[in-house]
Amino acid sequence: MTKIKRIGVLAHPSRPDTHPVARDIAKILNQRGIANWLYTVWDEDSVVNDVAEADIVMAIGGDGAMLRAGRVCAEHDVPVLGINMGWLGFLTEIKSPDDWQSGLDQLLCGDYWIEERMMLRATLMQDKRTELSSHNALNDVVVSGSVFGRMVQINSYIDKHWATTYNADALIISTPTGSTAYALATGGPILPPELRNILMVPMAPHLSMERPIVLSRGAVVDIEPTRENRHQVVLTVDGRVVAELSENQHICITSAEPVSKFARLRDRNYFYRSLLDRMEPRINRHGPRRMTFDE
Repeated sequence: MTKIKRIGVLAHPSRPDTHPVARDIAKILNQRGIANWLYTVWDEDSVVNDVAEADIVMAIGGDGAMLRAGRVCAEHDVPVLGINMGWLGFLTEIKSPDDWQSGLDQLLCGDYWIEERMMLRATLMQDKRTELSSHNALNDVVVSGSVFGRMVQINSYIDKHWATTYNADALIISTPTGSTAYALATGGPILPPELRNILMVPMAPHLSMERPIVLSRGAVVDIEPTRENRHQVVLTVDGRVVAELSENQHICITSAEPVSKFARLRDRNYFYRSLLDRMEPRINRHGPRRMTFDE
């Protein structure tokens, strides 16, 4: 691994409890003579220049902090190391703020590897010709009603061919990373993070296609609200409402050019154990005697 010379530290801007941890990390980095920068209050536009000059960024919080950091760092090919101070912490690497010093030591010794995760790009189009805006998603793109529980009707197209019309509370278009988030909660399958597939999952479908669909790598999805909708339809990207859809608008969703990179300290087969430990907390996490295939 390339020697790390400059580290960025991002606390969660709306979680003040992460700020002391961020300052402690910056203090230790200064003591060790490692160039660094620190933000406790920030947005994805305000840190762009500093991120571009970092070798790695340490993000403190939960999965929300990782999504924020992952999106902004992906544009500059900078990996993120997550310190969990959230609830689940699917994306973070260091389990507790009490463990960050040992994690930092391992990082600085070069004992880590880089995991790449696919992202989506959602482009809002007018009249199928004019691009209005585009947004990158690490988890998912969701088309839904602006009011919870209001059903929407959505035409879906796969590789420019009509697929089906959904009558549902929402349609989730997810990355493999997002397959363990909103998509999982609505009955979708779990996809390992190294895949490059797109997942489509309807939420509470009524008299329409109810099964999730896993699309092949490189697929293009177009989503178009029908004229039958009586309520406002909105576009949400990684949990943020980014647009209210008007007539003759649609969303084109493809894999994004940048990939999000995470620095991992655990073994490369960490994913399934980490997932099952969170989904089955009542089961003995040490499990039975470890078996190897050469026994």
